[in-house]
Amino acid sequence: MRPTGRLHLGHFFGALSNWLKLQEEYECFFFVADWHALTTHYEDTSSIAENTLQVAMDWLAVGLDPAKSTLFVQSQVLEHAELHVLLSMITPLSWLERVPTYKEQIENLKDRDLGTYGFLGYPLLQSADIVMYGEPKQDLLVPVGEDQAPHVELTREIVRKFNTHFGFSVNQELFLAQNRDWLSGVWKDLTGKLLALVTDPAAEINSEKRVALESDLSRIALETGLDNFFEKIGKGSKFFRVASILREPAYLPTETPRLPGLDGRRMAKSYGNAIWLSDPPAEIRTKVLKHMMTDPQRVRRTDPGRPEVCPVFAYHKLFSPPDTIAWADQGCRTAGIGCVECKNAMADNLVKWIEPIQARRKEFEAHPQQVWDILDAGSDQARKAAKRTMKRVRNSIFKWNEARERPSVAVGNASGGS
Repeated sequence: MRPTGRLHLGHFFGALSNWLKLQEEYECFFFVADWHALTTHYEDTSSIAENTLQVAMDWLAVGLDPAKSTLFVQSQVLEHAELHVLLSMITPLSWLERVPTYKEQIENLKDRDLGTYGFLGYPLLQSADIVMYGEPKQDLLVPVGEDQAPHVELTREIVRKFNTHFGFSVNQELFLAQNRDWLSGVWKDLTGKLLALVTDPAAEINSEKRVALESDLSRIALETGLDNFFEKIGKGSKFFRVASILREPAYLPTETPRLPGLDGRRMAKSYGNAIWLSDPPAEIRTKVLKHMMTDPQRVRRTDPGRPEVCPVFAYHKLFSPPDTIAWADQGCRTAGIGCVECKNAMADNLVKWIEPIQARRKEFEAHPQQVWDILDAGSDQARKAAKRTMKRVRNSIFKWNEARERPSVAVGNASGGS
């Protein structure tokens, strides 16, 4: 979540309510995405630190528990930037340009300077954020709404490409003499050409030729797709392995009840139509009574209304008890109650619902260092997981472990002279 400051009811029902459920079932990592804030607002960073604190306070106030979830700050785990750089080496520009939200933000944020690599590459930074916490042989789930599903699919494509590039390996038995005919045949099936390296049964496939073949086979697997590759080679799949260096994430759909803003549009800070989790009760009541729209067709008190199109009734369904919901529904349809009466009842229940959240928030406001300590501890915990991932990633690319284990070769001249 970006550090945009205090959170509103839309944040709670759009994300936090699901996070609260997930922390009871899964190992969860939730972070303040301060680097992502720079992708659209790099020119003014003065509020990022304070906004980070405000976001974290709201997280803790609604019930996110550092004993159950890892809460941290993105920039405190530098491995995110390293993985972003490494993934950028294999990611085509066209993959980034086709992300729907990239196009939408260019259209919607015309007053921002978005002609930067940081903005173009933010979907890739998201991919690095996601796969950083995938552990071998464990499912990696990403709880997002439908609008973010393309980001998860992009991440899946990038992981497949990375694993094929750097996790593809060939069993050296493939190059033994008894497998020459099979290798030659499958090469022809894959490329339509004869394999010059093995047309002579007596020819030795030395280490240099083996490396070249492995590279070509890896390229073919990448171009044709792993599923197609293994389908074509059939039983020969025993000679090949693709290591899951990075875990391919799965999209975990989340329930996001529609909570309109005061004006009926999506609740957003930029629209000025939000009710904040930290709004005092009096301010909540003022916003509801004076600014929240109702059924536009209900002009007079005696006009019957349509609860299904009224933002006030949408709030009743989230905050009021069943008998009040039934009362509001019936009273609106029959003009038995007026909009002011309906708003007052809803505001009472909203204030009652939000009271414990605000009480917990006041405790953290009185002790901000406690919040920073929680974020620091979470960042340390996240860094441990990130280091495990990056160790696998670095070794798969650069083969550091193999180089360290390989015997050194002395270099010199035959005469021993200088």
